[in-house]
Amino acid sequence: MKTESTVKYVLRLALTLLAITAVVAACLAYVNGITKPRIDAAKAAKTQLAIETVLPGGGEEVQDFTDETGMVSKVYGSDTGYAVEVTPSGFNGTITMMVGVSKDGKVLGISMISQTETAGLGAVSAAKTAAGETFRGQYKGQSGTLAVSKDGGTIDALTGATITSRAVTTGVNAALSCVAGMD
Repeated sequence: MKTESTVKYVLRLALTLLAITAVVAACLAYVNGITKPRIDAAKAAKTQLAIETVLPGGGEEVQDFTDETGMVSKVYGSDTGYAVEVTPSGFNGTITMMVGVSKDGKVLGISMISQTETAGLGAVSAAKTAAGETFRGQYKGQSGTLAVSKDGGTIDALTGATITSRAVTTGVNAALSCVAGMD
């Protein structure tokens, strides 16, 4: 009985693994090609809904805006105010949210687009529950620089989710600052 050399054995295993990974990568690329347009359309619809939630009637994208925080992704404007897309860092990752700001610099509302915060704690900030609505509702009508109550501000943090609450507040502050620089 002839035995295979170690070099040939390792080479055969490596080539087999390469072939398997190439087939799997091709399958993933194919599935991505099929699903990407649907995912992009769903994300665009969710963003449009968020804009209309915080800025009744929606708005057109504004190209010329200043962002010193690095959190503002896009700004949409109308006759009544602006919808500012911000991405602050939360406890579990980036929170993408839309903040409505009136022409006179007051928060019109907040709508979460995506977040990966801890379920039952930070995720409450985006939930369509009484607690989530109450948390987001605190920002309505506010102006200036906001802070959570633990930091001497007026915003009550979510129980057990101070980091998320601070992140949302930081995002709102970035939106307010961006709009203040536009006038």
